Amino acid sequence: MIELDNIDKWYGSYHALDHISGRVAEGEVVVVCGPSGSGKSTMIRTINRLEPLQGGSIRIKGHDVHTQCPNALRAGIGFVFQQFNLFPHLSVRENIMLSPVKVGGMTRAQATALTEELLAKVGLAHKIDAMPGNLSGGQQQRVAIARALAQKPPVILFDEPTSALDPEMVGEVLAVMKQLANEGMTMMVVTHEMGFARDVADRIWFMDEGRIVEENTPEGFFTSPGHPRAQRFLSDVTRSASPPH
Repeated sequence: MIELDNIDKWYGSYHALDHISGRVAEGEVVVVCGPSGSGKSTMIRTINRLEPLQGGSIRIKGHDVHTQCPNALRAGIGFVFQQFNLFPHLSVRENIMLSPVKVGGMTRAQATALTEELLAKVGLAHKIDAMPGNLSGGQQQRVAIARALAQKPPVILFDEPTSALDPEMVGEVLAVMKQLANEGMTMMVVTHEMGFARDVADRIWFMDEGRIVEENTPEGFFTSPGHPRAQRFLSDVTRSASPPH
């Protein structure tokens, strides 16, 4: 479904992505984790051209993303941002209907039916006419997931979808993501939620300094990570998760 071949990204003299290659199969959930500044969000943003590349190529379903019209490309890839990115002046209904009507050519009646179906899926059917500012962060992110599903994309990319949420709201968003994974959605998820990675991922990519330094199964990654940086990362995560004595 997704193929990355030797992708390079520079910010001036800083090599943000260093010859990254990887494959995500149809129906697979790949979790991308690693320390802050390792290039995780930059990498996922290159897949729908929110970030340009300086080298290499990315293909989705065999098509090179950098030869396609950006708007058409993004319409076919679901993307869920860290900061929700809902249009604040539009209701929940209008946020979700916008792309199917404007880009997908649906009638308003078709788009309304789809919107109602998607909001029911994420547990927010009763919020269809609410404004984003009147929703909690967890509710806004679930609306954002419904919006990402509205174009029926073959793949959804998640860029740290819970990092802007209060801790008690994280679970409601992860539950929706787990449901999508169980239904066979191809997903690439940048996250610090190690419980989600362990429970839901098919594979884990661990990044450091702009490279994928370890690719492993969840069981292998959490029980016997091979790379020293991954070992240190997991040790730090485990220690920070332990209750104080």
